[in-house]
Amino acid sequence: QVQLVESGGGSVQDGGSLRVSCTASGRAVSNWILGWFRQAPEKEREFVAAIAYGPTSTAYADSVKGRFTISRDIGKNTVYLQMNRLKPEDTAVYYCAAKWRGTQEWTVWGQGTQVTVQG
Repeated sequence: QVQLVESGGGSVQDGGSLRVSCTASGRAVSNWILGWFRQAPEKEREFVAAIAYGPTSTAYADSVKGRFTISRDIGKNTVYLQMNRLKPEDTAVYYCAAKWRGTQEWTVWGQGTQVTVQG
């Protein structure tokens, strides 16, 4: 199993930037795909981005493509989500998640971190 701890987030003006981080601990961290989800008030949790072990193995939701970048520091077991050109509709609690390589279900979740974009 792996444990996830998020950091970062906060409040920013429309068009601003923020970075959230997620540090994983446990066994065989490199075998887990790490990703970010978000949940806005009264909305369903939605996928944002994910990254596998290699730096080219990334995926993004259409709503964030070109604005958000996910990256992974293997040595630090940390995944970052750099969020640029933020919009008020990006306001949500952002959750780090992990799933075992080759599986479909995200089975491990962080506690979440709030991102607020003021219009």
